[in-house]
Amino acid sequence: MAQRSPVLVVLLIAILVGYVSGGRLRRFDQIHIHWWALAFSGVALQMLPAPNIAGIDSGTTGAAQLTLSYSLLLVFLVVNRWIPGSRVMALGLLLNLAVVSLNGGMPVSAEAIQRASGSSQRPTTETSAKHHLLTEEDLLSPLGDVIPVPPPAGVVLSVGDLLLYGGMAWFVIQVMRGRSRVNPRPLAVWFPKYRGKHAPDHWRMPARYRVSAHAEAGQSGT
Repeated sequence: MAQRSPVLVVLLIAILVGYVSGGRLRRFDQIHIHWWALAFSGVALQMLPAPNIAGIDSGTTGAAQLTLSYSLLLVFLVVNRWIPGSRVMALGLLLNLAVVSLNGGMPVSAEAIQRASGSSQRPTTETSAKHHLLTEEDLLSPLGDVIPVPPPAGVVLSVGDLLLYGGMAWFVIQVMRGRSRVNPRPLAVWFPKYRGKHAPDHWRMPARYRVSAHAEAGQSGT
């Protein structure tokens, strides 16, 4: 069973909910997202087929590709951890990363595939290099792809996927409603004590300790 990503459907539903709740897409101009290349690279690795490397099993390269994808997306979320839903998305990615790393790919429940496809036949093989049928030897099996979404969706999701897509939807809705915080640039992320021009206003020195330009000019003339 080929896995189809429900990301587009999730985003469309989130946009619809955002509009119904009074939000507007133009509010995305007010939020600054950094290091987009990490997000694009991580998503691309999810979509691209596993490379064929001589002497290396395709399942190994597929698992490595998924691990790298989740890692890049996690770094992206750490850099942009002030955006709505970032912590929920990061938790979902961490759960998926743990399952893939421990099992050499994402284990998929045969029963869940059967329910999601609406087929009367139970699958016996999984052709994807990044996924394999769930066995008793797999670790953290409840966190694998065990949640069927029946037709017309016809996909099997993991707990991590649900958290990831839920965080994405929350991000879209909150930004459309104007409920997002200031997202500082990476320099302010890595150095919490940073007080420069890229830090948000609530990190700066309280107003009562600031000296106005006029006051400084008056004092320097004596």
